[in-house]
Amino acid sequence: MGDTGSAARPGGPEDLDEATAVFARVRPRLFGIAYRMLGSSTEAEDLVQEAWLRWQSYDRGTVADPAAFLATTVTRLAINILQSARVRRETYVGPWLPEPIDTSADPYLGAERGEALSLAVLLLLERLSPTERAAYVLREAFDYPYPHIADIVQVSEAAARQLVSRARKHLRSERRAPVTGTEQRRLLTAFVAAARTGDLAALEKILAADVVSYSDGGGAVRASRFPVVGAVRVAKYVRAFADRFWAGVEVRWADVNGQTAALLHRDGELFTVLTVDASDDGIDRVLWMMNPAKITAASGTA
Repeated sequence: MGDTGSAARPGGPEDLDEATAVFARVRPRLFGIAYRMLGSSTEAEDLVQEAWLRWQSYDRGTVADPAAFLATTVTRLAINILQSARVRRETYVGPWLPEPIDTSADPYLGAERGEALSLAVLLLLERLSPTERAAYVLREAFDYPYPHIADIVQVSEAAARQLVSRARKHLRSERRAPVTGTEQRRLLTAFVAAARTGDLAALEKILAADVVSYSDGGGAVRASRFPVVGAVRVAKYVRAFADRFWAGVEVRWADVNGQTAALLHRDGELFTVLTVDASDDGIDRVLWMMNPAKITAASGTA
């Protein structure tokens, strides 16, 4: 089986056992690529399963580097999915947010580093072309060399460098330098405390002037169908439903997408994943993930 040194009979039980072992070793990375590309843990799991089915039926004896082969397979499948996903997301009810995922056991989600993982960055990556997104993810999170990226996305090395450069510039123009994890948690904690009581002054103090609040209900639950923009408007929006929304709520803290998030439970059931993205200007984005179909992976129960 290529560079694995296997003497197993092709197609026999031993060969399949080895194929399974090889796939299991690289599976965290494959899921990490797929999730960053798609912004959905459900779709990422389906994609990884598709890669496994292809790996089972492929002539594995022709594969010199199984990890590279599988990463290429997953990335190209994700590019194809993204090209059709844009149409689906354009018809989504209200703002579309990435599916939050529990990262307590794997802070980098199979990557060399935790880039392209926070919900705010995944949201910005939606504005890139699928090929730009792939190149950025492979370089920034998984530290793939440019020649490998070029081979995976089927462009020249110079074009691969340009794809990554354009993606970096886009993110820099759309997002201020983030605060430390400790400061992000402090601001989130302060936001939750102020939101619970509807403390308008406290909310305005920690919100950036151009803060945006996104609520993803997907039409399944009541949620604002438009982003709310500006510190005063967001503060008043949060205060307006403070009594109704926070009644009987238990807050549990969790590591979600490499940052602290508040898991909001009522009657023992998770109903909202709340987190913030922040810079030195304060909280830049408030993200309310409320679609029941998209929040289970954040609690590690998916």
